[in-house]
Amino acid sequence: MQYPATHLVVMGVAGSGKSTLAAALSRQLGWACAEADEFHPEANIAKMTQGIPLQDEDRWPWLQEIRDWISAQAAAGKSTVLTCSALKHSYRALLSQAGGRVVFLHLDGGADLISQRMQGREGHFMPPTLLPSQLATLEPLTQEERDAGSLRLDIARSPEELVAAVVNALKLPTGQAPQAS
Repeated sequence: MQYPATHLVVMGVAGSGKSTLAAALSRQLGWACAEADEFHPEANIAKMTQGIPLQDEDRWPWLQEIRDWISAQAAAGKSTVLTCSALKHSYRALLSQAGGRVVFLHLDGGADLISQRMQGREGHFMPPTLLPSQLATLEPLTQEERDAGSLRLDIARSPEELVAAVVNALKLPTGQAPQAS
């Protein structure tokens, strides 16, 4: 079966488990995986490291670069899994302009659980002090986004359960790279 290049954008606030789920989906589907953090310019990383929240003017060039990367992958007939906070509807609208089918997987859960996870991780530039600003910025998926196939996922579930839920809900083939249509 052939279908268009599909891009799963695992979204949510820092500490919600985006990297863990993206890696698991990448393994299950055989699709390339990328971290949106890798697209940040040094200036953005420096701000976040200092505990300074990013503003829209910091995020737009970063999001445009991610959109362009997704489009390049789609043009090559490749499906991908990508982590990106994609906190606002306007950010997701920009990413949705990319080539191929873009689906958002919103990792949603309580602030206490997310904060606990952030306290336990090492080597990440995002300090736990920025969690409140991320939660304040987060705009949940709209009905229109959900109607287009995007999913809200409860982070209390295990990564294995979440992978199965995504694969089943989106009817994705596992273990093979899709062909461009």
